[in-house]
Amino acid sequence: MTEKTTAISVGTESTITVRFGGDGPFGLIAGPCVLEDRDHSMRHGEALAKISRTLALPLVFKASFDKANRSSIHSYRGPGIEDGLSWLADVRKECGLPILTDIHEAEQARIAGEVVDILQIPAFLCRQTDLLLAAAKTGKVVNVKKGQFLAGADMRHAIEKLSEAGHDKVLLTERGTCFGYHDLVVDFRGIVEMKKLGAPVIFDATHSVQRPGGAGDKSGGNREMVRPLARAAVGLGVDGLFFEVHENPDRAPSDGPNMIPLDKFEALLRELLDLADRARG
Repeated sequence: MTEKTTAISVGTESTITVRFGGDGPFGLIAGPCVLEDRDHSMRHGEALAKISRTLALPLVFKASFDKANRSSIHSYRGPGIEDGLSWLADVRKECGLPILTDIHEAEQARIAGEVVDILQIPAFLCRQTDLLLAAAKTGKVVNVKKGQFLAGADMRHAIEKLSEAGHDKVLLTERGTCFGYHDLVVDFRGIVEMKKLGAPVIFDATHSVQRPGGAGDKSGGNREMVRPLARAAVGLGVDGLFFEVHENPDRAPSDGPNMIPLDKFEALLRELLDLADRARG
């Protein structure tokens, strides 16, 4: 891929710096789908910080304080914004990792923006103008997930909305496209089209194997496909990779079928880093 995207760095003096775009290797976003408790958050933060140091691969810690778009009203959503941001602040301080979390409502942007380094716009909400504008006002990096219902080129509208608000620190994330019932497909042409827009493009390797509603009252998934899709994205030259990881995915309260076991994550990253080196020649 020849398109060169704008380089965006995330981090402060109290955290490591993670770079997406430009000429360097891919940046990394990783963490559990949803916050469960403080100890769980810290264990994952410490494990990921250790992997980051071992591989010299800076990463952003990701977790959600609220999963507002669960399939069932009875599904676990998270601890809520107050406890969730408190736990994320602890991970940031004690592990030295920049933090990413989702927001679902415009009023959450300011509150979350005081704690985290990246505000993420969920795929289902990528066209919500007020949400995008509220995120832009915080001045934080905004990661907009491409809607499962959109073509890659259509993400120009999200960039334009943020730009009109005077904001240019934008990441775009591919996470699959609706493909019939209970399935997603990754059209890698969309990554090519999004890179033409200039913003760094991230590939969400775990949500891309999700099967929405495929397990009755919750989503299913096929984590065996994470590795080959991530390899394809690295070969294509994405600016970043996004993984949800968990110490015991089969017991996770959200997105378990998609997530990578934490103890297998380092080996996968080593393989992808080697592939990235060879792809850059």
